Amino acid sequence: MKTIFGTICITLFCTTAMAQDITGTWRYIDDKTGEPKGLVKIEKQANGTFSGTALKATPRPGYTPKELCSNCPAPYTNKPIIGMQVITGLKSEDQVNYTDGRIIDPVSGKIYKLKGKISANGKKLFLRGYIGVSAMGRNQTWLRVE
Repeated sequence: MKTIFGTICITLFCTTAMAQDITGTWRYIDDKTGEPKGLVKIEKQANGTFSGTALKATPRPGYTPKELCSNCPAPYTNKPIIGMQVITGLKSEDQVNYTDGRIIDPVSGKIYKLKGKISANGKKLFLRGYIGVSAMGRNQTWLRVE
């Protein structure tokens, strides 16, 4: 019994110790096609929250990325998408789970609530954007760029 309990404690400690925060550059993937859509750099702000800036939009067959956020509300209206802060206010709960953020979809111009979870190895970021309640939203998996 002590061996099992000890093993569980060590496993939990190692998983928490190995977890990385979400700072870095991430490749976001189209959740419908599985194709890479672009890059976002996530940084920790002075107030402890995380924000993400669009670095690159990836052209795909049949799709040319928009340059301006024409459908977006103020203060994003007609601003360049590259360089835009697309994630704001994301808070770390426990170095694995993140909540209370906002994300803007520059194509539709909609702003969604955002929560996320980083994988144990720190290479995947599972995000959920939603309006109202989390059950009414969609998921994306982002991959860390090494």
